[in-house]
Order: sequence, then structure tokens, then C-alpha cells
Amino acid sequence: MEFDKPATTNPIDQLKVVGKPVHRIDGESKTTGRAIYAYEWHDPKVAYAYGYPVGSSIAKGRVLSIDSAAVRKAPGVLGVVTTLDVGDLEKGKYNTAKLFGGSEVQHYHQAVAVVIAETFEQARAAAALIRIDYAAEKGRFDLKAEKTSAKTPEPSTEPESAAGDFQAAFSAAPITLDAEYTTPDQSHAMMEPHASIAAWNGDEITLWTSSQMIDWWRTDLATTLGIEKEKVHLMSPFIGGGFGGKLFLRADAVLAALAAKKIGRPVKVALPRPMIPNNTTHRPATIQRIRIGAERSGKITAIAHESWSGDLPGGGPEPAVMQTRLLYAGENRITAMKLATLDLPEGNAMRAPGEAPGLMALEIAMDEMAEKLGMDPIEFRILNDTQVDPENPERPFSYRDLVGCLKLGAQKFGWDKRPRTGTKREGNWMVGMGVAAAFRNNLVMPSGARVKLDAEGTVTVETDMTDIGTGSYTIIAQTAAEMMGVTVDKVAVQLGDSRFPVSAGSGGQFGANSATSGVYAACVKLREAITAKLGINSTDVVFEDGQVKSGSRVVSLAEAAGPDGLVGEDTMEWGDLTKTHQQSTFGGHFVEVGVDVATGETRIRRMLAVCAAGRILNPITARSQVIGAMTMGAGGALMEELSVDTRHGFFVNHDLAGYEVPVHADIPHQEVIFLDETDPYSSPMKAKGVGELGLCGVSAAIANAIYNATGVRVRDYPITLDKLLEKLPDVA
Repeated sequence: MEFDKPATTNPIDQLKVVGKPVHRIDGESKTTGRAIYAYEWHDPKVAYAYGYPVGSSIAKGRVLSIDSAAVRKAPGVLGVVTTLDVGDLEKGKYNTAKLFGGSEVQHYHQAVAVVIAETFEQARAAAALIRIDYAAEKGRFDLKAEKTSAKTPEPSTEPESAAGDFQAAFSAAPITLDAEYTTPDQSHAMMEPHASIAAWNGDEITLWTSSQMIDWWRTDLATTLGIEKEKVHLMSPFIGGGFGGKLFLRADAVLAALAAKKIGRPVKVALPRPMIPNNTTHRPATIQRIRIGAERSGKITAIAHESWSGDLPGGGPEPAVMQTRLLYAGENRITAMKLATLDLPEGNAMRAPGEAPGLMALEIAMDEMAEKLGMDPIEFRILNDTQVDPENPERPFSYRDLVGCLKLGAQKFGWDKRPRTGTKREGNWMVGMGVAAAFRNNLVMPSGARVKLDAEGTVTVETDMTDIGTGSYTIIAQTAAEMMGVTVDKVAVQLGDSRFPVSAGSGGQFGANSATSGVYAACVKLREAITAKLGINSTDVVFEDGQVKSGSRVVSLAEAAGPDGLVGEDTMEWGDLTKTHQQSTFGGHFVEVGVDVATGETRIRRMLAVCAAGRILNPITARSQVIGAMTMGAGGALMEELSVDTRHGFFVNHDLAGYEVPVHADIPHQEVIFLDETDPYSSPMKAKGVGELGLCGVSAAIANAIYNATGVRVRDYPITLDKLLEKLPDVA
């Protein structure tokens, strides 16, 4: 099915099941421990072995030799596979960094060997005995030092845009801002590590793994191993978090495959937590310069956003300027990205890539500009709202209600009680409020599904879509239930198996909308198969209460299916509606903080997110996504930072003891409001994504609240005590 014109009324609009607060259908299996994650697959008749990875101790250079003699003599050891044994392996099309193979070392903790033993403990102990000689080379590890050598990235990344005459407009503007902001490297820090189990059957491999994108992984693993894609069976039904860190094939899968091939037995490999930040991907650090010029009335006449980030050779930039191209009006504008070559671990997608760090800077700049103008920060944003693409005014937004988000949020949060900067005290606490706009583009991906109807009237959905804790199982069940006229308990959902139709996968905020649209398309095929079998007119048929109704004729789904059942399968493809209408999601984030006047400790008191993201398919799972994102934004504002050793080229705090993330005590109260809206340009579901929107702007809202409380403006994240203490007012 192709979605090439705006959706009209369809069965989803009944909203008997879709849009209702249905609890997760996989919730019981997860909370009782019956859900099986990648490393936990276990057949008692199978003798699993355990692989322990060895990472490079240098950041750049070559492996000269590997001595594993002592390893092979260690208790329980079954074999060793080294990077020199396998030689250069081809990278898949979705990978930037080399995962394994050959002598070149691109970054610290790149996998150079895997030790296989009867038990995990034996493999880990033996791995410490390996001896590796390197020829180290001088690397580039400091973004600030490499800023001047940064270059314009490949045109495919859309690195630059312009409209009007920015320089002339900025020079003529009576009120201007020219400021630099920085965001650090960040880690995904998901609960479940990267883990895989590999088993070979002749020249075919089965891999149980933790993957957000089944087909991407299957494609790249086949390429890396040099086998046909049809020989790879990949399963990932439950995933303990990803945030983009499991979008792409990682070393655990490759090592497990090679290790299992080596010893002729299934092998389990999990990356140790200290290896994950340096071996896998991370959000790259940015340096951002923002210039804004405005009339005294507050109307923006010139806006420029430039960003510098780094990556390995062949990598791409962190697209931190993308939201600035669309969020606010202004006739004269420039955006530009520069990319430096760094010999740090691969920089790649992390929840809301681009918009998350970009709004961390832009939404502070908007507050600073409002202060220069003597305007309320919300009024300033509303004044510069736009209903068209600012760089292409002929292209309107399909649906945009940023203003509604800000106004409703201000009312619910009590914005009218926001104190003047640095004036409100409660004991030792300086109290302030902050706001930021939220923006994330609406993306869609082709997505397929197969829907079966059996003789019991049960509907089974099969798709390789994944659930990374987002509620995919539930919203897919709701979609099928709505389309087929049954209750959710009559729907079985099977996900994360490469034998099923290829879906959108989980990432980029495109998963929910795209995957449910694929299920919609498959259900249309199943409905057509049912009506054709029954010989009734499909245009006036009604599916409800487990029955097919046409005029006076009523047939149960079970009877319609018959003993052999019926099947519908299709893929939702997307037309060119994005060329005529810009599709985006919007929101407003509101935060109140307290800052200790003596220590600079920041405490978040309450948070509110108001989101405009099309039809909300399930308010329970959507709210969970947003409050989780808000929590992640608190981490980005106050504590999360991968500290780079610029001498040796690695992230020093590479575990959950040193890389701090928020805990329950850090977030006392969160509220989420969804605007009641639909977007027919988006999909037949009339929905959009929301999981990344909930993060976008949060950190800036916190930074702006800290400024309102203290009068101290911090432009370098995270906002730690040392950045506040010297500038705090004297204790009264």
C-alpha cells in the first residue's frame, strides 16, 4: 500500500481500541521475568560456551602481534579468535566503524580478540592473559583543538542552508546576540548491555541479539561474514533499552558468530559495561555558535546557527542545526555544520540526534535574546512562530501548534508566578522557572506486516518490528484489534524475528507511526481476503464484535477464517507528501528548580511537557516515553558527560559508576499533556512520533530555570557545581 495523499476517514477513526489507555500486553511477562532477552536464551539440551571480548588498549595504530599461548592453556578455554586470524572483514552499509578484523586500530577498546570458554568466568580470567603488541600512532582526540581543521561534510548530510542576506540583516539589527555553547559526548547507558548468542547449522547462522533494527543488522552481518543474507536468521523479541545505541550491528554479534564458528558450538557474548562507551557508539560533543538579530519589537530578522562536531574518518556530523531551519521565523538565515576528524569511538545516533543537542543551545539563546529585548520568553517564541518552512515559504507545515503547547503549558504550570531573575528564595534555595520549545521532525519508514486469522477467531500479527521498552507490542495489538473489530485479548503479536516481514524498526521516532501503518496495510489485505471469501461487498462491510457484517448478513471471524485460516500481508510505502508539507512534532517544556545558594546544588522540583504529536495511539505508553525522555533531558542538563582523556584518546568514565544518570530521587514530579490533534498528512494512523520529542528542549528549560533562579548563565553542559559556585551571589 502506498500512502500518497492525506488520510480520510478510515477504520482507525472509530477509536474503540486505538487511542485508549491499554496497559502493555507484554507487561506481565516482563515484570514476572518470563520475557526472554538476548543473553538469556537457553535450551537445556544445548552446551553453550561463553565468549569474552578483548578491546584495544590504544586508540590509534596497528596490531603487530597477538600472543594467546597462555590463554589457550587456561582452564576451560575452548578457543581464541583474534583480529589477525580473520583478516580484514567488509563493513556493512550501516556501519561507520570497523567492528573486527585486520590489524588497523581505529579507536580505543575496538575489539581485537574474543576468548571462548566453558564458563563466563573462565573466559574472563583467560582474556586477561592475552599479550598484544601495538604500533601506536598519534591521534586526534580534542574537538576544540581540531575545530579549525573541521571541514564541510558530504552533501548527503545537507550540511548548509541559507535564505536572504543574513550578514546584512544581522548588522542592521538593533538587538543582537552572538554566543557560543557546548555540549559534551554522551553515552546511551541503556540497562541491557549489547549481547548476542550465535549458533551455526551448516552454513546458516541463528543469532539471538539485542537489536533495534532487525533487517539492518541482518544485512550487515551477512556482509561482514561473507554469506548470503538468506543464511542469517536473527531474533530480538525483547530489548532492554537502546536509545539509538542498538540501531547498528555491533561487535558482540560479530564476535559471537565468529566464536561459534570456531568451536562448533553456540556461543554467548555480552560486552562488559566498561567496554560499551568506547567500543560502541555515543552522542558526539558539539561546539555551537548562534547569532540572532531582532527588531525592538522582538521580531527576528536574522538567525544563524553553526555547529562543529567530530567523528572517525568516514563518519558524519551531529546535525545540531536541523531544528533551527524550521522552528522560528526570520527572513535572513544561515545554518552550517562542520565535521572534524577524531580518533575517538564512533559518534552516531542517540535519542533525538541533532535536535537534542541543538535545542540545548538554541533554546538558551532564545531566552538570552528575550532578556535583551525585555520580553517574556514565551511571548518572544510565540511572536516568532511560523506556519510555513522559513527557508521555503511555499511549503506549509502539515499541522503545527507550538503556540498551543506554550500557552497551555504556561497556564498549567503557573508561568504568571515566575519570579524576576534571582529574586525568589526559600531558605537556602534560590528558586526559578524555565521554558523551552520542543521540536522533532516526523519521520516515516517503509514497514511491513503479516496478519493471520485462525479458526478460533484469533488475529496474529507477525512483523520484524522491535520493542525497546516503548510499547510496540501493545500499539500494534491495538491497531490490529481496531482494524479487525476484535478486543485486544484476541490479538497475538510476534515481533523481532527476521523471518517476518521487514518493518520500520525502532529509531528516529518513526517506529510507532510507521509500524502501525504497516499493520494497518496488512489488515486491509486481510479484510479484503475475508470479504472476497464471503462474497460480500468490501465497501460497506463492518468489522466489529468479532464479526463481519454486511447488510443483514453477519458472520463470525472464526467462521470466515475456516479451518485453514486466512492471511493478509502488505508493506506501507510512502509517497511524496513531505515534499509539499513539512511534517514535524512540537512541544513546550516547563521546569522549576531550586539551587542551593551555598553549594550550587541544583534540584528539579517539577516538570511539565505539553506535546503536539498527532494522534496519540496509547496515552499510557506515550506518557511513559515522554517522562523517560524528560528524565534523560535532566541528565543531559546536570550530569551526563563522557570525559575524554585527550592524551590517550578514550572516555575515562566508561561505566555506570562514573557516567552519572538521573535516579528517581532526582525527578520528584512530572506531568505530561498531549494536545488533542490528528495529522492526516502523516499516515493512515494520523499519528506522529513522540518518544524523542519528550527529550528535545528539556535540558535548555532546566538551564533557563537555573538562570532565572540564580542570575548565572551557563552555556556549557552539563551544568555542574563548579560552573555555578564562583558566580553565585554571596550568602545573605
